[in-house]
Amino acid sequence: MFRSVLVPINRAGWPFIAAALVAALLLGLLWSPLFWLGLLGAAFCTYFFRDPPRVTPSRPGLVIAPADGMVQMIESAPPPPELEMGDAPLTRISIFLNVFNVHVNRVPLDGKISAVSYRPGKFLNAAMDKASVDNERMSLKVTSYDGVDLAFVQIAGLVARRIICNVSLGQPVRAGQVFGLIRFGSRMDVYLPEGVSPLVVPHQTAIAGETVIADLLSQESARQGEER
Repeated sequence: MFRSVLVPINRAGWPFIAAALVAALLLGLLWSPLFWLGLLGAAFCTYFFRDPPRVTPSRPGLVIAPADGMVQMIESAPPPPELEMGDAPLTRISIFLNVFNVHVNRVPLDGKISAVSYRPGKFLNAAMDKASVDNERMSLKVTSYDGVDLAFVQIAGLVARRIICNVSLGQPVRAGQVFGLIRFGSRMDVYLPEGVSPLVVPHQTAIAGETVIADLLSQESARQGEER
């Protein structure tokens, strides 16, 4: 019960929470009702930077959702050129995070980080298709221990103004491992290897570190879904 109520806070959030509390005290000195407004801001920061524990499926070959949010679209698109994975279109799963989702990002696949590349850009609405190309992004590639490459990309959104990435080139990683965060609204793209079908459908809710979005060892075709 305590784990569901006392959710850990990601360390990136503590400066914002502290600043909001200081602002609440200062505003309260000016006019007491403003203290509660500042306290509301601190409460929102605490909520936004929550980092709940997740139970990650651990079978080899599983690709796990790297972010909480809605699977906005699944389409074919070439991976970011900075990852040097070629120009051939791959299946891209885009997960949109609104300001109420958990914004902690998790590694989608066991392996080793084989590419990390930051690219500055615009801050268009992350729900727009062209955000994958035009917006600020951090592109990463993980190579599985079987030699399969998988790209995943942190994309800043309309409100987001900083991408945090805490993994480095050559670092071994595990699926479900926390690796970063995007502040205040964003998007995560995952580019599946050629021939791998998505196991999620558009408008489905993904849970970072838990939802299986693909299986590298499966021959299952792309799934269909309907709202019920």
